[in-house]
Amino acid sequence: MVRHGQSVANQFGLFTELLDSPLTKQCRLEAEAARRRLAKRSWRFSDAFTSTLTRAVVSGWLILDALGQPGLIPNASPRSTSGTTTTDQTAADARWGAERIKTWRCSYAETLPNGEILCDTVARIVPCYLRSILPAIMGRDVLVVGYGNCLRALVMALEDLSPAEIEHLELATGSVRIYEFAADMTIKARCIDG
Repeated sequence: MVRHGQSVANQFGLFTELLDSPLTKQCRLEAEAARRRLAKRSWRFSDAFTSTLTRAVVSGWLILDALGQPGLIPNASPRSTSGTTTTDQTAADARWGAERIKTWRCSYAETLPNGEILCDTVARIVPCYLRSILPAIMGRDVLVVGYGNCLRALVMALEDLSPAEIEHLELATGSVRIYEFAADMTIKARCIDG
């Protein structure tokens, strides 16, 4: 599981939701770093999953290309239509206060006005995981590339984290989380890298 590389919106401190922000040069460096971490294990992925947003799709392609698997096209899972906010973090801090923004960014049940709260993201991501990703994982290596809140939702479900526990989890752009599953599809091992 890899968080997409840095987008222009990340670079300029925007809360993006559905904004399909292009990627920065830093993204290529982060994708290469993720590739190096994955290459240590000599993986050949049988399948890959991303969202339909450019930052996840391109990050997935960059990683697969760097691993010598340019022909593996990620399956793109569409986003919901909720969460249409694009807000500048500096303006949001001035309007609502930095502490309130920090709470909203990490909260399970609160977010910026008109944003998608994490509990809704969990309700959207878990069925997608059960329907598409879990069957692909069985006995194979699968790459999942997504953005912060979607991956936080997936980590919450996989690791059975409480709403209070998930509020302390932040995933940096380009970060890698590796899960090894037992035959009964419970997590046998977890590695957090970057």
